[in-house]
This record gives sequence, C-alpha cells and structure tokens, in this order.
Amino acid sequence: MKSLDYSKSAELLGRAKKVLAGGVSSEFRKYNHPHAIFYTHGQGSHIFDVDGNDYLDFTLSQGPLILGHSHPHVLKSVNDYSELGQLYAGQHIKEIELAEKINKLIPSAELMRFCLDGSEAVQTAFRVARAKTGKQKFLRFEGHYHGWLDNVAWGISTPSVDALGSREHPNVYPWSAGIPDHSKDEFIILPWNDLALVEKTLAEHHQEIAAIITEPIMCNNGCIMPEEGFHQGLRSLCDQYGIALIFDEVITGFRMSIGGSQKYFGITPDMSIFAKAMGSGYPISAIVGKRAWMGLIEEAKVIHAGTMNSSNPTIAAALATIEVLEQENPYERMFRLGNKLIQGLREAANSNNLNLLVQGPGPMFNIGFTDLEKVRDYRDTFTYDKAKLGKFIAAMHDERIRIIGRGLWYISTAHTEADIDHAIAVSQRVLSTL
Repeated sequence: MKSLDYSKSAELLGRAKKVLAGGVSSEFRKYNHPHAIFYTHGQGSHIFDVDGNDYLDFTLSQGPLILGHSHPHVLKSVNDYSELGQLYAGQHIKEIELAEKINKLIPSAELMRFCLDGSEAVQTAFRVARAKTGKQKFLRFEGHYHGWLDNVAWGISTPSVDALGSREHPNVYPWSAGIPDHSKDEFIILPWNDLALVEKTLAEHHQEIAAIITEPIMCNNGCIMPEEGFHQGLRSLCDQYGIALIFDEVITGFRMSIGGSQKYFGITPDMSIFAKAMGSGYPISAIVGKRAWMGLIEEAKVIHAGTMNSSNPTIAAALATIEVLEQENPYERMFRLGNKLIQGLREAANSNNLNLLVQGPGPMFNIGFTDLEKVRDYRDTFTYDKAKLGKFIAAMHDERIRIIGRGLWYISTAHTEADIDHAIAVSQRVLSTL
C-alpha cells in the first residue's frame, strides 16, 4: 500500500513546534500517523487535511461529533445565537431550554450545572459528594479515565500488568510528571467488573468513601461492557452505605441512548457527567444529579463557578444537537451500522487467521489483537499486541480511514451503509498484509 502525501502537514508541524509545545494543544494529537495532521474542514462522515487527503472518519474528534462534521442545524443555531452575543456572564433563555430538555430526557437530571469540559465537571461531583457525606475519598476503577487533573491521573498507565500488583490492593502510578504524590491518597482503586471485591472493600472502608465513580461502559480501555448485575450491585451498595454513585457519561451520554447509559441500563446514579456528544464539538459539559445531592450547589454550600460557563455558542450547539437526536431518533440505526461493522471486521480477521478481538455495543467499539475471547477489565487489555494494532491503524490511515490509535471506533448519524461496506472492504485488504 502506498503512503499518502503528508508533506504540507509536516511543514506546518515544524512551524507549530516553534510556538506550541510539541506542536499541538492536546497530547494525543502528537501520535497520529505518521505525525500530527493539520485539517482544513469536515463534512458528514469525512474529514479533509491540508494535503488534500479525504478520510472516512471513525474518530469523530475523539467522540463529540455524534451528528458528523459540520451538521447544518448545529452550525446555523450557533451562528444565529452568537450574533446576539457571545457571553453575558448572566442568564439567557436557551440555557433554561437546554436544562429543561436534559431534565426531561436523563433520569438523574433533577438539577444541573453547565461547565466547559468533563474534567472539571467530575471534580464538581467529587466536591458535592464530600460535602454531603462528610467523607473524603472516592472509589474508582483501573483504566477508567475521568479527566487529566491530579487526583484522577492515576491508575490509567503502568509499567506492566505485573506492576499493578494484587487485585485487592492495586498499585497505582502517576500518568504524568508533576502530579503531587499525596493526590493518590484521595481514592481507593480496584479492578472493574468485580462486584465481590467492591463489596469487600466497602465493608472495610465505607466510612472513608464519599462516592463511587465509574464509566458505565469502560470506553477508554477496551470498550468493555459491565458484567450482568454489576451496576445494580454498585447502586445497592451506594444506597446501603450512603455513598454517591457517579456515572461518568462523557462518552456514553447521548450515544447509548438519548437518556445516556443510565437510561439504557435502567440504573439511576446520584450524579452524572455529560460532555462530548452533548455539544457536537463545542466546549460544554454538565454535571447533573438528584436534588438531594445537587441541592448543595443550589444552597451555595458547594461552590461551582466559571466565567465561560453556558456561553451562547456552547448552549446553542448542545440544544441543537439534542433537537436533532430527538427528531431523528438515530439509535437503532447507529447500533445496526456499528454491529454490521463489528461483524465485518470479525469476518475479515477470521479469513486472514488473525486474532482480532472486536467488542463493544455498536455506537462505539474497540479492536485489539489478543487470544482472549473477551476483555473484562484493564488488566486484560495488557494482552493486546499494541505493535500489530499500530501497524493496522497506520495502514488504514494510509487507505484514508481514520481510527483512534488505541483501537476505538465511533459511529455517527452521518455514516452510511456504503461507509460501513467500504470500511469492511479496506479492513479486509489491510488485514491480509499483517
């Protein structure tokens, strides 16, 4: 397979490195193939770079573009509302309309506050949980990503699977230099999908724990579904011990259903975090929750603030996105297309005698080369052959199909049957070369 021309991107990257640290504004953009790529525009299921390359896009900008690139209703709503003003540092009507819609759609959303991204919304939920319970720690799970701030930047990287230590008392490692060592004292961490271990840990430490936070589906590592009864068990344990159950729906929100994973699974958490698909690429997030918890913000016992919160463009983008999702109700189609692609990838791998594991619900899924029949937690992901995956992702990129480097695929409402058929055909060709 012949590599694409990336020369203009390479030239711009050299220029960018003189003024941007590493030439980028988010770390993972450095690791595209063959280097950071500069884009000119996106339309529907396609994105275009400065060298004129046209990619069928399954990254969807790391997930936010559930309606695809440049959806006309979103862009028109943003443009029209921005003409009235950008930011008031005060209230406006569409903020109420968005909150009312979310209140109607999401089971846990009795009250909410809007923020800019998932990282800060997560920290707001922790603050509420500590204030209400009087306890200081939170329980979280290995490999789950809850933002890049200090107290959650542990347990998402490790030198090796053996370095993680025992399941009952895992070792944790900082994700980055510069993270204060004491921040690891704010949480207890466990492997995911092990309800018995959660029960044992809470029996011993519930007096310290204010909240349990989890991705409802472990999207950031392996796209792992919860084991049967796991979420129900977490809900019961939180009720038993007076602990907040927090769903980090940054990825699953508005993607698994218009009511999020909590609607899909039939489990109502105490607080939830929404972002990404909520705003079609505009910087908005929300912490939503039951009044019994969010009331502490309402009463100003817990302070939540932010000058840039609920700006006109971000609110308009989120409201327009949800309006389209309500009108089109694309979920059956997204699941169907996603599962068609999953099955096509499996068949292509089998025909080439390759141990490609494809798992996930459909609107998003993960691929990895492993002999395991199923990946159940973060520790299982260390069986993946990362070098082989890297070759596959790079070859697909040279064939003009863009996939997130860790093997995560996203489906949008803009993807078509023809897009899926094309992706399967190209995958068959690429897999035959590995």
